[in-house]
Amino acid sequence: MQELAEVLRSWRDRLSPAEVGLPPGPARRAPGLRREELAGLAGVSVEYLVRLEQGRARHPSPSLLAALARALRLTDGERDHLYLTAGVAPPAAGTVSHHVGPGVQRVLDRLRDVPMAVFSAARDLVWWNPMWAALTGDPSTHQGLERNVAWRHFTEAPGLVAYDAAHAEEFSDDLAADLREAVGRYPDDHALRTLVTRLRDASDDFDRRWRRAHVARHRSSTKTVTTTRVGPIAIDCDVLTAPGTDLRIVVYTVAPGSEDESRLDLLRVTGAQGLTGYAARP
Repeated sequence: MQELAEVLRSWRDRLSPAEVGLPPGPARRAPGLRREELAGLAGVSVEYLVRLEQGRARHPSPSLLAALARALRLTDGERDHLYLTAGVAPPAAGTVSHHVGPGVQRVLDRLRDVPMAVFSAARDLVWWNPMWAALTGDPSTHQGLERNVAWRHFTEAPGLVAYDAAHAEEFSDDLAADLREAVGRYPDDHALRTLVTRLRDASDDFDRRWRRAHVARHRSSTKTVTTTRVGPIAIDCDVLTAPGTDLRIVVYTVAPGSEDESRLDLLRVTGAQGLTGYAARP
């Protein structure tokens, strides 16, 4: 595990706080991230990170390694090396990727004032920023399937986001069609097929839409976030595909000059305090 310890320390040292959206802080003796900063970004304990960097930890999980790879802004090749040095097989080709590469992450960092999140092709929530959490609720309180937008949409009671009738029908249809396209692209992904099977068992609505065999990607919609600290906010939702990946970048915007823009500005000041961007563990 010595190679793992060395590359973790090296990759942590090359990242500055500014690159990950953190203040420099006082009395910083080195330009790199502190251990507690990396631990916070990856959602791991400082004590465990210390053991990893000292070569004393054994058998880190794939989900922990994925979180570290995103927090450290690793390239795909570096991520694979991280897995191999930890004695874990890298994510196989032909499976849904949850990795946010450094180029995509830099784009996300530059748009901090806009509510944004990143989803995998299976619609698992991978990353979000503080404005997303302030607008829709803090996703860090959810785990597992609760972080999958399709699962929550088809199996849970309506939440904070409301659609008009036309957009509600369109969004439900597009979610099912989006997953069908993903299954076509990743036929060997066991987790994706398990998700679809569980959705068909749990939701008659999803099963009905799945049997239509409609294939598409959800691109845009209009919705209202009904409960925020500053009142309801009507938003436009656009879904972008990160270049060279199947990651979906979801962006929320409001009409310029509207009351919704004023409320979003107020939420930016009051609602995002204490919330941080997060690289979710798969």
